[in-house]
Amino acid sequence: MDKYSYLGNGDVSAIEDIYKQYLQDNHSVDENWQKFFEGFEFARKNFDETTINSGEIPQNVQKEFRVINLINGYRSRGHLFTCTNPVRERRKYSPTLDLENFGLDKDDLDTLFHAGSEIGIGLAKLKDIIAHLEQTYCQSIGAEFMYIRTPDVLGWLQGKMENTRNTPHYSKEDKQEILDKLSQAVFFENFLHTKFVGQKRFSLEGGETVIPTLNAFCEKGADLGIQDFVIGMAHRGRLNVLANVLNKTYADIFTEFEGRLSEDSLFDGDVKYHMGYSCDKVSNHGQKIHISLTANPSHLEAVNPVVEGISRAKIENGHQGDNNKVCPILIHGDAALAGQGICYEVLQMSQLEGYKTGGTIHLVINNQVGFTTNYVDGRSSTYCSDVAKVVLAPVFHVNGDDVEACVFVAQLAMEFRQKFHRDVFIDVLCYRKYGHNEGDEPRFTQPLLYKAIATHPNPREIYIKQLIAEGTVSEELAKTLEKNFKQMLQDKLDEAKQVEKTKVASFLEGPWKGIQMAAHGVFDKSPDTSLAPDTFLKIAKSITSLPSGKTFFNKIQNIFKERSLMITSDKYDWAMGELMAYATLMEEGHPVRFSGQDVERGTFSHRHAVLKVEDSEEEYTPLNNFGAKAKLSIYNSLLSEYGVLGFEYGYASTTPNTLTIWEAQFGDFFNGAQIMVDQFITCSEYKWRRMNGLVMLLPHGYEGQGPEHSSARMERFLQQCAEDNIQIVNATTPANQFHVLRRQLKREFRKPLICFTPKKLLRYPSCVSSVKEFTVGGFKEVMDDVSADAKKVEKIAFCTGKIYYDLAEDRDKNGTDHIAIIRLEQLYPFPEKQLAGIFDKYKSAKSFVWVQEEPENMGAWTFIMRMFMTHAKTSEIRLSYIGRPESASPATGFSKAHAQQQQAIVEKLFLKSSVKI
Repeated sequence: MDKYSYLGNGDVSAIEDIYKQYLQDNHSVDENWQKFFEGFEFARKNFDETTINSGEIPQNVQKEFRVINLINGYRSRGHLFTCTNPVRERRKYSPTLDLENFGLDKDDLDTLFHAGSEIGIGLAKLKDIIAHLEQTYCQSIGAEFMYIRTPDVLGWLQGKMENTRNTPHYSKEDKQEILDKLSQAVFFENFLHTKFVGQKRFSLEGGETVIPTLNAFCEKGADLGIQDFVIGMAHRGRLNVLANVLNKTYADIFTEFEGRLSEDSLFDGDVKYHMGYSCDKVSNHGQKIHISLTANPSHLEAVNPVVEGISRAKIENGHQGDNNKVCPILIHGDAALAGQGICYEVLQMSQLEGYKTGGTIHLVINNQVGFTTNYVDGRSSTYCSDVAKVVLAPVFHVNGDDVEACVFVAQLAMEFRQKFHRDVFIDVLCYRKYGHNEGDEPRFTQPLLYKAIATHPNPREIYIKQLIAEGTVSEELAKTLEKNFKQMLQDKLDEAKQVEKTKVASFLEGPWKGIQMAAHGVFDKSPDTSLAPDTFLKIAKSITSLPSGKTFFNKIQNIFKERSLMITSDKYDWAMGELMAYATLMEEGHPVRFSGQDVERGTFSHRHAVLKVEDSEEEYTPLNNFGAKAKLSIYNSLLSEYGVLGFEYGYASTTPNTLTIWEAQFGDFFNGAQIMVDQFITCSEYKWRRMNGLVMLLPHGYEGQGPEHSSARMERFLQQCAEDNIQIVNATTPANQFHVLRRQLKREFRKPLICFTPKKLLRYPSCVSSVKEFTVGGFKEVMDDVSADAKKVEKIAFCTGKIYYDLAEDRDKNGTDHIAIIRLEQLYPFPEKQLAGIFDKYKSAKSFVWVQEEPENMGAWTFIMRMFMTHAKTSEIRLSYIGRPESASPATGFSKAHAQQQQAIVEKLFLKSSVKI
C-alpha cells in the first residue's frame, strides 16, 4: 500500500496529495483509495486540466476530505468519548470530535458526501455518517486499533466494526442463552454472600458479565476449530468461573467453603480461590472442547507465563503444532495489568519463535480500583490496557453493564485471534460491589464511588429490564428462573454438608498417565541411567561431526575437532557430557526443550548447540541431525527471567516425558524470577497436587567475578526444601551431570531439578569423564575420595561443587593423606544412606568439617548443619565450618581479595596457617 493508506486526524493536505496523484494516474494509489475516489463523479465532469494543474481543489472536494478526516478521527479517538463506564463519568478529553474541529459545521449536516463509502454506507448525509460513527465507536464499545501497522489487519477490523456498527443483533435463543449464563453468575454470587457470610471469596459482583463473555469465547472458538482453552486468572471471580464456565459442581465448591480436610492426606492444599480445574465439554454446535483453569498464587499476573507455556506444550504435543486448536485466555485485573511487569514480559514473548502460542485473548475485569488505590494513582497511562500497544494488539473497551456488547466483542476478538494469530484485549469496565474482599470496607477510601455502587442495579437486572421491554422474556419467567436456580443451589449446599472430605482432582491422566507420585524411599538410590558403550560412542561420533557441504567459522571447526579428539582420548569435558545427555534421551524418544539467555551458544561459549554457517544466517543444530527419534528445541530467550522461567514451568507441567530446561545467564539472575520459584516450583505439588519436572541450570562458583556473578544463591533453594519437594544437585563431573539429567526422565515420578553448574570447570583439565563413567551405573549422590586410605584418614572434609578441585589439588601437591574430601553431589533430598556408608568406611575419622566458598550465612552451611543434626546417622557428628565469614554481599569485587580469601579457605583445612579468611 502507499504511504498514505490510513490517515489520522489533521491529514487533509495529505489526502489532497493522494487525490492529485489519483487524477494523474489512478493506478498509482492504493486500491482502497481508488474505490473511494471513483465515487467522485464530479472529479471527471467538472474539473478541467487547468484547475487540476494549478493545484486548486474545489471547496466541496475539500469538504469530502474533511469528512474523511472526521471518519479517521472517530476511528482513532472515538474510544475517548464512549459510554463505557457504568458507575463513573468519563474523563474529559480534547480536542473533541465536534464538527468544528474538522473544518465542518452544522450547515453541512444535510449535505451528501461520497465519504460515506469509506464506512460502507455509500453516498450519505453528514448527519447519517456521524450517527453511524457514533454508534460504531462511541457507545458501549470503544476500540483502539489505528496504531496497527498492517493494512490488512486495519481493514479487517474496520470492516467488522463499521459494517455492524459494533451493535449486536441476537436471536431470541441467543439472548436466552446470554441471560442463562448471566443469571448463573449473579445468583451464584448472591447465594454465597448469604450462605457464607464473612468468608473470603473475592466476589465477581459488579462484573458478572464476565461469565457470558467467557462462554462466548468458548462457543465461538469451538466454531472456529479450537479444541483446548487454557485460562489463567487471579482470585476475583474465580469461583464463579469454576462453577459456571468449567462446570465444577456447586456441591464440591460448597464443600470447600465448609473447610473439610482433603481426601489426600499428603495434600497440603490451598485456598479455594487459587485452585485449578479442568473439564471436557460439548459446545452448542456439538464440538468437543477441553477447558482448563490453571492454579495460581496470590501474586497477581504470575500465572500468565505459565498459561502460555502450557498452551505451547499442548500445541506442540497434542495438536501437531497447530495453534488454531489451542487458545490461551488471560483474565487480568486493571491495577495488576498496569502495575505488574510480568504482563509486559509475556507480551514481548507473544510473537517470538520460541514462545508464541498463536495469540492470546486478554480479558480485563476493570474494577477501576486496586485494593484501596484509585485508578488515577495506579497508572500514568490513559488506560490500564495501554501495554497492549507494545505488540500492536487491538483493545476493545466495553461497558460491563451491557452484556450483549460484551458477548459481541468476545466473538469479534475470537475471530481476530483465529485469523491473525495475535493478541487481543477486551477491557470490561465494571465495578467491585464490595471491598477487596467481602470483609473489607471500601467506603474508607472510595466513598463517592461506593455511594454510587450501593444503588446501582446488577447486570442481570439491567438485562432483564431490556428483555422484558422488547418482549423476549416475561417478568414471570424471569422470577421462575431465579426461584428454580436458587433452590438448586440450596439442594447442592445440603448435599455438601454431608460430605466429610474435600475431593482432590487427579491430574495423572492424559500425558501424565503412567507417572506416579513419589513413594517413600525412592530417593535412597538413583536408578541406572547408563547405556551401552557402543551406543554411546556412535552418538558421540555423530554429534561431533560437521556436514561436509557446509562451511563453518574456523573456531567452530576447531571446537568440533577437539570434541572428536575427546572420543579417542576418552576424556569428555562438561559440554560433551551435557550434550550427550540430551542426545541419548532424544535417541530414546524424549524431546528436549531448552531456553534461556544465550543458551544456544552458552553464556561461557561452551555449548555450541546451534551453529551458524559461515557468512550467512543459516543455522545448523548437530543434535537434530543424527537421526534421533525426538527433537531438540533450543531457543535464546528474550532478556527476561520471570516470564521465561514461568513459561518453561508451564511447558513442563504438561509434558512429563520431555526434558524441559531453563538456564540462567549467571546463576544469581534467577532472582529476577524469585516469585516463580517461591510460588510455583518449590510448592505446587503440595498446594495444588501438580508434579513438574522442570530443570533449572544455574551457573555458580567463586572465581573472582564479583558479587553478581559468583553465587546462584543456593541457600534460598535449600531453605525451601521439605517433603522431598525439589532436587538440588551440584555435580562436579561431566558424567555425573549426564546421569542426573537422564535420571530426570527415568523415574516414575517428576520433581523439579535445580542444578548448580560450573563455570571454571567447563574447560578444566581435570574435570573430565571416561566412557566407563557414562556407561556404568547412574548418578552418584555422594562421591567418595577414591585416593584416600581409610585407615589413615583422621579428618573428613565435606564439600559441594567446584571448591573440591581447589582442595584436592592442594592435597595432592602436598601429599596429604589423613584427610578424605567427600563431595555431596546432591544436597536435597539429603543423601542420608549414602553418607552412612561414608561413615562406616572412615571409622577412624575423629574430625569433621564442612568447607564452602560462600559466606557463612550463605551457601549450604546452615542447611547441612541442620541436616546433620536431624538425621539419625549423622546426629552425633559435630561438624565445624571452614569458609568465608558471614557477609552482606555474596562476594568481593576485588580480584586480589578473592584470591586471598580462596587460598585461606584451602590453607585452613590443611592447617597451614591461621590467616583470617
